[in-house]
Amino acid sequence: MARNSEKAMTTLARWRASHLEDKNKEQERRPYLATECNDVKKAEKWRRQIIGEISRKMAQIQNAGLGEFKLRDMNDEINKLLREKGHWDDQIKALGGPDYKKIGPKMLDHEGKEVPGNKGYKYFGAARDLPGVRELFEQEPPPPARKTRGELMKHIDADYYGYRDEDDGRIIPLEQEMEKKVMAQKIREWKERKEAAARGEAPAETEMEAEEEEPLYQKEEYVEVEMEVPEEEVVPVKEHFIAHVPVPSQKEIEEALIQRKKMELLQKYVSDDLQAEEEESKKMLGL
Repeated sequence: MARNSEKAMTTLARWRASHLEDKNKEQERRPYLATECNDVKKAEKWRRQIIGEISRKMAQIQNAGLGEFKLRDMNDEINKLLREKGHWDDQIKALGGPDYKKIGPKMLDHEGKEVPGNKGYKYFGAARDLPGVRELFEQEPPPPARKTRGELMKHIDADYYGYRDEDDGRIIPLEQEMEKKVMAQKIREWKERKEAAARGEAPAETEMEAEEEEPLYQKEEYVEVEMEVPEEEVVPVKEHFIAHVPVPSQKEIEEALIQRKKMELLQKYVSDDLQAEEEESKKMLGL
């Protein structure tokens, strides 16, 4: 038979004793509001407890076989725990503890990317692939950047204004062909009108219309008339300049310069009253 002291040292006996002590102790629960806690150490303890719960649920929500409703409920619980963790961070800072919102790590997803929407509702794990959620994470392509006026002007050259359209040798033949067709059609219409007017089927053209009508091609006829000039009277033709405007002679230019010089001297040395009297005397004398 074992002694009582030996029985008390066994593992089962120690576990039973500790279990009885835990029952006797009043179980301490996490406060509902973070503001009810005034001890920094206890606030950090509750914060660590919340982080542990978030970690366990984050590991569970990676399983896509849980079903849509279970994944949505678990995602809601994670968001609720994150909000509660934020309240404890604020309370710890208010009690003089560290600011975990600044020094804490960023929240990343399973791909190592930062979780979008850090200030609102977030989706984790398999909840990101739920119907209606996948579209939220599809980023729209950015709109094309507008080009500046300088960038647009870089590619503008003579081709832009159509100055080199005829260099390829294809447009001119097409234009000539079309011009011939239009001309033939106009001539045919003109002949038909003339024939109809001659038959009396159409009203004859008035004299004014006949005068205004011009032929499509107006050719200038040059008649060369050769005049017989005796050999004695043949004078070598001298090239001379034909002026289309009246050109003053040298004498007229000199008179104009003298008159201009006189007017400048009169304006410089003679008063206005004297000039007026001189003009009146010239008028009286008829000069």
